[in-house]
Amino acid sequence: MADTGGIRKGVPQEILPSVHVYADPAEVARGAARLFIDYAWQSIAKDGQFKVALSGGSTPRLMFQLLASDEFRGQVDWGKVQVFWSDERAVAPTNAESNYGMARRELLIRVPIPEVNVHRMEAEKPNIGRAAHEYEEALRKYLDLDDQGFPRFHLIYLGMGKDGHTASLFPGTRVTRQTSRWVSTPMVTKLNMRRMTLTLPVLDAAMRVVFLVVGSDKAEILHAVLQGKSEPPLPAQLVQPRNLGQKLFLVDKAAAAMLAPAMSDKAAPQEKPAGTTRARPGRST
Repeated sequence: MADTGGIRKGVPQEILPSVHVYADPAEVARGAARLFIDYAWQSIAKDGQFKVALSGGSTPRLMFQLLASDEFRGQVDWGKVQVFWSDERAVAPTNAESNYGMARRELLIRVPIPEVNVHRMEAEKPNIGRAAHEYEEALRKYLDLDDQGFPRFHLIYLGMGKDGHTASLFPGTRVTRQTSRWVSTPMVTKLNMRRMTLTLPVLDAAMRVVFLVVGSDKAEILHAVLQGKSEPPLPAQLVQPRNLGQKLFLVDKAAAAMLAPAMSDKAAPQEKPAGTTRARPGRST
């Protein structure tokens, strides 16, 4: 990758289209939190509500902590936020591996969001297939549909594994757009565990999909996803929002180490990074 030693704190470089490189994981989390706030304001102004699907992982944890902080908490109209998840493990909410459990501890109990606005995947139920059907019904109740009949989120956060998986769509499992299902329950063979996940057509229906990728151990797979040609394509490569949807990668310098920048991208960092929150009257920034 081109030298990013000059990245200023909080100011990313867009070394590839829609790929924003920050100095470290803390700054990636801050950029992700700012996007949450900006997209919440835009969505509430336009549609009256903000419908977002969260992911698990260490970077979302930092983002949740920021959103729950005095600095950010008052910048969101939490009564108009509907929270969902992109995927979940088949564990109880109290389990340390639960995506919902982590979000609840770090964010949801620390902000004034009504309980009825929180829609978790109950993947720990004995009949996980029925639980997936029930989650589809929740999506049907709260989300509008796109022109192909799939629910359309304002924003979906995703991570990416070292094997190129995203949500709970893993290489070697059936990841296809040719499905009418909104929620699936794949068996992840290498983990010997069922998962619950939004399907690829639902990810593709989102207005915005934001990948959060940090750490030197993700450098090789990030290069493969963004600049490689895998056959079959990796799940993270298959996510391609339609209907003018936006796909962003917020990554740290370590994860971006193997990326070759666009030829025209030798410029200084952007003056205004993606997701910079404008000051709101009467609110802290």
